[in-house]
Amino acid sequence: MKNNPGFLPILLTTFLLVHGSFIRAQVTDPSKVASQDASNHANNDVNNGVNNSLTKTESAIKGLFKKKNKPAKVDSTQTSAGSTAAGGTAGAAAGANAGTTGGPLTLTAYSNYDFVPGEQVVFEDHFTDDQDGEFPEHWKLNKGQGIVNKVQGEQAFFLTEGNYVRVAPRMKTEKDYLPENFTIEFDFYHPQGAYPPVLLFTTSDNQSRNIGFGTSVGTSYFPNDFSAPFPGDNNHFDGKWHHAAMIKKGNQIKCYEDQYRVLVIPDCGSCKMSFVEVGGIGGADNPIVFRNFRIAEGGNMNLIGQKFTDAKIITHGINFDVDKSTIKPESMGTLNMIVKVMAVNPDLHFEIDGHTDNSGAAPHNLQLSQQRADAVKTQLITMGVDSARLTTKGLGDTKPISDNATQDGKANNRRVEFVRVDSKPS
Repeated sequence: MKNNPGFLPILLTTFLLVHGSFIRAQVTDPSKVASQDASNHANNDVNNGVNNSLTKTESAIKGLFKKKNKPAKVDSTQTSAGSTAAGGTAGAAAGANAGTTGGPLTLTAYSNYDFVPGEQVVFEDHFTDDQDGEFPEHWKLNKGQGIVNKVQGEQAFFLTEGNYVRVAPRMKTEKDYLPENFTIEFDFYHPQGAYPPVLLFTTSDNQSRNIGFGTSVGTSYFPNDFSAPFPGDNNHFDGKWHHAAMIKKGNQIKCYEDQYRVLVIPDCGSCKMSFVEVGGIGGADNPIVFRNFRIAEGGNMNLIGQKFTDAKIITHGINFDVDKSTIKPESMGTLNMIVKVMAVNPDLHFEIDGHTDNSGAAPHNLQLSQQRADAVKTQLITMGVDSARLTTKGLGDTKPISDNATQDGKANNRRVEFVRVDSKPS
């Protein structure tokens, strides 16, 4: 923090995280404010090697306050985000309807979604290869505690202790692996009363840049900090899965939660990101819980409004339930892009090719990839594309584009390609 004359002004002016909400210039709960402010300073001290005497002072002040309510434990009986539920409508009404019923959002709810993930996967982990109660293989523990456990029958990463707890993807190089332009996506479960997850970036010049997701999305330690409330149903935000996504392109950052674009930072200043951690304030009864974490290079391919001349479009943004052909709602950003490309190019015809990695038996992969390609075609037709402009082919694991021996290689091989065909499909 710059020009910090004392602790009290920080409480009144710093952007803080309280029960999943970022608050600016408003103190509603002194215990949360003190706790979060001390956490942010501790975080900054660790990153920059500052003398830890300030941390000790603030920790003593933080100890004067206690949380008023004990958060509820994660409820494993909630409806799974991968299940099928009755459809909603686009916009705020859809979010409210889904939140009220407790069911997952649908493709219809995401009809206006415009997030398109990067074209090259840098890191991806679904925690499916990890054992319950163990620390996940593809992550490093930098501070606090964390284990893999199940929510609604699916593996997730629980950050169970720390202020801040900090975990990081296990990469070949510890720093400078984030590209200039990149996207990050993950799902997070929000227990009642818990603190939400924070993406903890370190820049190439060793500065902190944090982005938090919850009932508000906001930043801290940026040259200018911003926050915006989640536009859906905040009254039913707790006790369910949410999808978080962000894209950094140049000096602009866009942040999404569920079907909404929540926050746009038009100029993040000096924000050449070097590496990222996931963290926040975690506890055994109020853990930070996330899964399906992905970093990809690029994002928001600049194809809309242009004459399409490429041989094909390789996409990693059309995702499916595990071992199924059910399209996940967050795939709508990529599907919307394809629809717009075809609208601008009325003579364009595509063969939709489904690809898998080499996990599982080859015949099963071939069948699954065909089913997924067919599901994409069906969805595009419902979005107004003429069926005569589309054909499908399942190729299983027969045409990898990366090494199946690595985790990120497998992630790049799981893809949907739109291959241009010069003549109208028969």
